[in-house]
Amino acid sequence: MRVVVLSDTHAPRFWKRCPPAVARHLRSAELILHAGDVCVAPVLEELAQYAPVVAVCGNNDGPDVVAWGAPETVEGEIAGLPFAMVHDSGQKAGRMARMRRRFPGARLVVFGHSHIPWDEEEDGVRVFNPGSPTDKRRQPQGTLGLLDVEDGVVLDARIVPVS
Repeated sequence: MRVVVLSDTHAPRFWKRCPPAVARHLRSAELILHAGDVCVAPVLEELAQYAPVVAVCGNNDGPDVVAWGAPETVEGEIAGLPFAMVHDSGQKAGRMARMRRRFPGARLVVFGHSHIPWDEEEDGVRVFNPGSPTDKRRQPQGTLGLLDVEDGVVLDARIVPVS
């Protein structure tokens, strides 16, 4: 299963409509994860035109994003892989241990908030932040994440530049 992972799109300030470089990846998506700070629900509706969307709310998301169906955390399965998603994972120091404690059954934890891409794996648990495709802050470029998941295993995880 091809999963496109987004976070921190910050519409409408940074995301006016889906950027072409992001849309190219969305066309092959079977699932889209958005790790919060969508800011307005129409972005989720736009993404849902490509594939099913699972989102969490971030600190900049309004009631319309929550009403769309974005809770604070999500736990579930992707092609047999137990996963969890939250917007803010806290500070970098101790992140892996903290995420393992918070989501003990997850083998993939997706987060956003920092706008800094992150991909770390330890003892069969991957903690993954796609960065932001539109609000790169101090990063050299905007990014998104691509995951290929099959039979409960992440076959490939990449952070891809899109700006």
